[in-house]
Amino acid sequence: MNPNDITQYLDMAKKRKWWIILPFLIVCLAGLTYLMITPYDYEAQTLIVVQSQKVPENFVRTILSSDVEDRVRTITQEVTSRTNLEKIVEQFNLSDDSDGLNIDSVVMSLRKRIKVTVSGARRAGPAEAFTISFSGRDPRTVMEVTNTLASNFITENLKMRESQVMGTSVFLSDELETMENRLKEKEEELRGYREKNMGGLPGQLDTNLRILERLQTQLDQLNNNLNNAEGRKITLQTQIADQQRTGAVTTVPSASGSQGPRDLVSLKNELASLESRYTQNHPDVVHLRNMIARMEADKPAVTTDSTEVNTMLSLADQTLRRQLQDVLLEIKSRKVEIAKIQSEIKWYQAKVEETPKREQELLSLNRDYENLKKLYDSLLARKLEAEIAVSMEKKQKGEQFRIIDPAKLPTIPVKPDVGKIILMTLALGLGLGGGLAFLMEAMDTSFKTLEEIKEVRLPVLVTIPLIRSENELKNIKRKEILAYTAVGLGFVLSAAGIVLATKGIDTTVEFFGNLL
Repeated sequence: MNPNDITQYLDMAKKRKWWIILPFLIVCLAGLTYLMITPYDYEAQTLIVVQSQKVPENFVRTILSSDVEDRVRTITQEVTSRTNLEKIVEQFNLSDDSDGLNIDSVVMSLRKRIKVTVSGARRAGPAEAFTISFSGRDPRTVMEVTNTLASNFITENLKMRESQVMGTSVFLSDELETMENRLKEKEEELRGYREKNMGGLPGQLDTNLRILERLQTQLDQLNNNLNNAEGRKITLQTQIADQQRTGAVTTVPSASGSQGPRDLVSLKNELASLESRYTQNHPDVVHLRNMIARMEADKPAVTTDSTEVNTMLSLADQTLRRQLQDVLLEIKSRKVEIAKIQSEIKWYQAKVEETPKREQELLSLNRDYENLKKLYDSLLARKLEAEIAVSMEKKQKGEQFRIIDPAKLPTIPVKPDVGKIILMTLALGLGLGGGLAFLMEAMDTSFKTLEEIKEVRLPVLVTIPLIRSENELKNIKRKEILAYTAVGLGFVLSAAGIVLATKGIDTTVEFFGNLL
């Protein structure tokens, strides 16, 4: 850049200084007016960290799985609900500072001024952190509301965690009761099935096989005994028949030549044979007994030798017949025992044959029972963990919100940004003043420099500088000082008047004190 240009601009600024100073002061006054008229908003912040539970998770496992961001979002909805915000409005009389707005508008405005930001900063160990900020016009109210919001967050977090663990515990209790009832029903069904199929269960298969083997051995023994008894029966029957024949030969006839005694013995033998096969009321037995009774009543006397012989034959015959009767009773008993053993064998064979089917049915019932038992045990373990978690939350040993940086009284407003507005005002004032000065200089058509005259190709005869006396210079300097003082004083008085009219005496003194 040519040094002559800089000198030219400086001369122009010196010549048009009032065109620069006055717009600059006016713009500054306008910026000051804006700062005074615009209400100041202050903001307070508090930092809260999420502190891990005090009991190690190896001992007590938490049942809350939601992350911090989701939980903070949920708690924010609770804290900024209409009910809670109305309490804050009533507590701090925020409705008086809302320019006549109704309660709904006050609540909406209050909700917009609350900001909750979850950060990844980890300042107190591994816990995450989040900040709560609130903005308003009264610094002290802003601080108190921010601290109240932080307290509400901590309270709501404790309530939410306790409510969640209590809800989980109640849910597990209900599910555990339902599962216990189902388990009892399955146990009753399994018990009824075992009682119904007792003797045919898979666990009794070996026992049934051993019983079958023992019964089969008993059956074989009984069949052998029966065969032996049948043999003895045949032998006795043969002996009885031989005895009857022998008695018929050795019988002595009566004196009259009658065959009555011999016939009587045959009838008695026949009666004994019938009685061994039939009951006492059988018609043949009754008829033969009556016939023998009539013959005995009508028989003649016989000799002594014949009577002795007949007596000996009758005793031997009776002995054989008693033995035959015993053998017949034994045969009958053996047959009854054989029938009983065969019935038992048939019953155990049926149980053995049904064992595979019962095994599948019992396996299905046991599988259902085991599944229910595992589910019941799992619910019971979770129920116990939930009860421990409830106790931990009630004693406030779980994860908690802890305030690290409580809200402090704000001293610098966040709205409007005083520094930025001052810089913008200065830049705008200088730009406007410089522009007006440059515009006025451009509109001046007089010659200002020798080069401008040379450009019109006119001969320069002589140049005479402006010469002022010492008194004139003092007067000019005095007037400039008075002008600067008047302008500055007018600026200060105007600013003070604006502040005083809009903010009052205390705010005016505080504002100018902050500026100075």
